[in-house]
Amino acid sequence: MPSGEVDPDELDRLLGADPVAHAFVAAHVESHRRGRGSRVPPVVGTADPDGRLTGACWTGTNVVPITLDEPGLDLVAGHLRRGGARYASVFGPAAPVLGLWSRLERSWPRPFDVRPVQPLLAIDHDPAPAPHPGVRFATSADLPAVLPASAAMFEEEVGYSPYSGGDRGYRDRVAALVGSGRCLVLTDERDRVVFKADLGSVARGVAQVQGVWVDPAHRGRGLAAPCMAAAVRLARRTTPVISLYVNDYNTRALATYERVGFRRVGTFATVLL
Repeated sequence: MPSGEVDPDELDRLLGADPVAHAFVAAHVESHRRGRGSRVPPVVGTADPDGRLTGACWTGTNVVPITLDEPGLDLVAGHLRRGGARYASVFGPAAPVLGLWSRLERSWPRPFDVRPVQPLLAIDHDPAPAPHPGVRFATSADLPAVLPASAAMFEEEVGYSPYSGGDRGYRDRVAALVGSGRCLVLTDERDRVVFKADLGSVARGVAQVQGVWVDPAHRGRGLAAPCMAAAVRLARRTTPVISLYVNDYNTRALATYERVGFRRVGTFATVLL
């Protein structure tokens, strides 16, 4: 089922089944419906014999399955192969991501990395640790300091520079996060970023956090938990549920999020292309 034939109400039904897992797609669908770019979001769907939507997959810059059964995985994988487009990644709920990748890996380029187990965490209450009083929403005046911190986080997490394909796009994305009040920071006396976290996707009462970073010079000082607690408190003023996903091998981060009060609600996977 191509994008133009996916019923909006049926898509909303699928997205509403798990607002935490589907926050990224829900936020992008809402953006498209508000008129940003094409008003028809790039979502392909699968349907039962009665035409009822049974599965769907976002196919923008990234491929993000919403929910897909085995026949649906076959159909979407075939669609992606025939389309011939290049994507930055495949990510989302682990079962459909890995199911798609098992069908695509022989025909797509070798991935940069495959991360099969990424705990999906959420918190819907005030965090346990006392929040750091210095954490705040970044302003445009912070952008010169936020940019290098964001780039350092990206390179540390992904393994290559966000500027490898040119710097304009990445700078614009960071500026958009700051300008929309979705970047939280702690700065030192010289206005350098010590801690940062972004609210990357916000939809249906869920804010998905990304880009969490502590300056290496300040690590090991007990800042991560109180800074994250402060970020959660600030974000929950407008969005009741805060979520994020993290690599399973990042045991220090997992321990920090557990101290803050996050609980595991699912498992994501990511294929970096």
